[in-house]
Amino acid sequence: MAYLISILRSDYTLYYRGMTNQAPTKPVLANAPGATGAMSRMSGAVPPHVWFGVSAVFHYLGPAFAVLLFPVVGVLGVAWFRIASAALIFAPITKPWRTFKNASPRERILFLALGGCLAVMNSSFYLALDRLPISLVAAIEFVGTIGIALWGLRTGRNYLAFAFAIIGVALLIDVPSLMAAGGPALMSDLLGLFWAALNGALFVLYIILGHKISEGGASDGVERLGAAMTAAFIFVMPIGLLQALEAFGAPFLVMAGIGVGICSSMIPYVCDQLAMARLPRASFAFLLALLPASATIIGAIVLRQIPGAVDVLGVVLVMTGVAVHKPAPMPVPAETQDHTV
Repeated sequence: MAYLISILRSDYTLYYRGMTNQAPTKPVLANAPGATGAMSRMSGAVPPHVWFGVSAVFHYLGPAFAVLLFPVVGVLGVAWFRIASAALIFAPITKPWRTFKNASPRERILFLALGGCLAVMNSSFYLALDRLPISLVAAIEFVGTIGIALWGLRTGRNYLAFAFAIIGVALLIDVPSLMAAGGPALMSDLLGLFWAALNGALFVLYIILGHKISEGGASDGVERLGAAMTAAFIFVMPIGLLQALEAFGAPFLVMAGIGVGICSSMIPYVCDQLAMARLPRASFAFLLALLPASATIIGAIVLRQIPGAVDVLGVVLVMTGVAVHKPAPMPVPAETQDHTV
């Protein structure tokens, strides 16, 4: 636990120094060969916002398909399939056993922390989706990133962009309708809000730890993501295995569960690493304002959760905020500054 606390504390310190134009000394995780792998080259081939856009689509496309499986597989069973299938696909590509073997004790704790975060975050996310519209869960998920966005984007233009985004998210939440519910419906909504809030808090932790493992470049980040996904697979075993076992007699359900894992974890998390390797954490966090918009659109197409006029206005305001905002510059390592003086 002390290792994890020191990781988070040093990460915030280094980021704050970078955003205040001091010379940061960006740490490199042990055994990181540098950003020379295929994933790093792929990350640099297109703008990081493209990778984020792909992630934003699949971030809710996979869960939307997962909702359709809830009645036959169970909520936690689908969560198990999501993590298990992603971990098994990652394994031969990233060789997590080798990553764990070559890692320092500090790195192993980081992998375990990210793995535990992914396991509980995905489970709470699905428990929230079982009770709330996907657009509302997405809006609550975004609220958890406010602190990160404001941490590094302190300009008049970005405050204006943030105001657009936060108003749009508030419209998507539709608080008056939520408070008007009563009886069992209200209890169900409150329990759904609890799971959504837990998911949102863990999503912030995922952003922090995800940026931490991406510090060696996109290729190293994906390898470390594979190690974390293996840890997540171990953590999710007691949570969803029993429900998932009931689906093993139906090959179609097993294939559908694997598809959910590919769409929900494999594609978006890899794209996140490709984007995180080149975007400052604050800029990445602010771009997450796109998620309520993508969730609303995907919810309408896949789940027939048709948005009303207020929802559409919220989507437009969120997208306006993203269009107006200006990314923060990447911090320049101290050794680079020394060479340029």
